[in-house]
Amino acid sequence: MTEIGYTLSSEEHSPTDLVEHARRAEAAGFDFLSISDHYHPWVSEQGEAPFVWSTLGGVATATDDIDVGVGVSAPIIRVHPAVYAQAVATVAAMFEGREFYAGVGTGENLNEHVLGDRWPAHAVRIEMLEEAVDICNRLWTGREVSHRGEHYTVENARLFTLPEEPPPVCVSAYGERAATAAAEFGDGFWSVGPQEAIETWEDHGGEGPRFCQLQACVAETEAEAVATAYEKWPNSALPGELNSELATPALFEQATQMVSEGDIAESSIITDPDPQAHIDSIQTAIDAGYDHVYTMQIGDDQQAMVDLYEEAVLPSFS
Repeated sequence: MTEIGYTLSSEEHSPTDLVEHARRAEAAGFDFLSISDHYHPWVSEQGEAPFVWSTLGGVATATDDIDVGVGVSAPIIRVHPAVYAQAVATVAAMFEGREFYAGVGTGENLNEHVLGDRWPAHAVRIEMLEEAVDICNRLWTGREVSHRGEHYTVENARLFTLPEEPPPVCVSAYGERAATAAAEFGDGFWSVGPQEAIETWEDHGGEGPRFCQLQACVAETEAEAVATAYEKWPNSALPGELNSELATPALFEQATQMVSEGDIAESSIITDPDPQAHIDSIQTAIDAGYDHVYTMQIGDDQQAMVDLYEEAVLPSFS
């Protein structure tokens, strides 16, 4: 059965607001929450980037039963995998009795360059991610771990705060190479928008939960929604690998000068105020093979989407 979720957008909202959004989403009947993990917003207009693990502590306290995942972290450069493993274990323990999903990926230069490390090629980052996931899985057993690998060193590390069961590691992938790797060392799949990569993942034996994020802007009119999405999320229309390669919000702002409101209107962002548009987009993701589909509301008015989903969208999938 498909789970329908709501996005906690760390790039647009303060940690306190995100906790309140989580509480409202649970009350409205969403099945799960996904929260982004960023050091910077994509563009300055988005305005926020709180530390995700602190925010999740608040979410755990403010909610009762709703499942949660991080979509996604990159435990390869900015955060050492041994530190990431401790952060995930602590948060998963706070969500005991619910599902907590550890979404991981190869990251973006926007977030990972901040310590002055070199930004490796994608193939190298996949190798780093595989080694990082192996370290995490070993630490989540509660045993002492020492590791001297190609990319990481861990000495006599042992986690004492652990959930009853280790969280599923859902690997983000968009291309064939990443999807193949995700099937080899992940416990699930994570993507933004229905992607053909899920077929590659399945063909290579991928099993587990399958997450898909949709983007929307619910407003009174489609024109208002397009204008808000253009102001707050123009990076969604950038082509190719720019999202993973540009290093600062200022560079994204320069790149998005190429983006027009027309590009936003023609993009995959759902701007039609008709609830059927949201139902159809979710169904498209389900038909593509996803069993966890969640929607991100762009802009300040988060309640508009929560109300629309509670009244007209969620009942279609209950």
